Amino acid sequence: MAKVQTFRGKTLDELQKMDIKELIKLVPARQRRSLLHGLTEQQKILLENIRRGKQAKKPVKTHVRDMIILPEMVGAQVLIHNGKVWNPLFITGEMIGHYLGEFSLTRKKVVHSAPGIGATRSSGALSQK
Repeated sequence: MAKVQTFRGKTLDELQKMDIKELIKLVPARQRRSLLHGLTEQQKILLENIRRGKQAKKPVKTHVRDMIILPEMVGAQVLIHNGKVWNPLFITGEMIGHYLGEFSLTRKKVVHSAPGIGATRSSGALSQK
């Protein structure tokens, strides 16, 4: 038996049937404030493209990283730009209430190599490869 996915005690079916005003009461304060201000023109265009993309089973490319994931977006494929590349994202029920940008990181983890020529004497004491 599969576990039923819920968000704040509501199933995905209940969330999809909800009006946006009812959904606003469930999301955290930062997202609630953003939704109360209304969607921007770019966000409205993205939402419309996602609706069309879900029907055509095509991923939608976007630069709109500040879009809050809504229940009607679940099941869509989105390519989010991080400033350099397009990161693919399949939207699931667990992502509701998060921003798209949270799933496409803009910075890489710093990976340091061995100390180079001119490094301090103490860093030269590290094991040689």
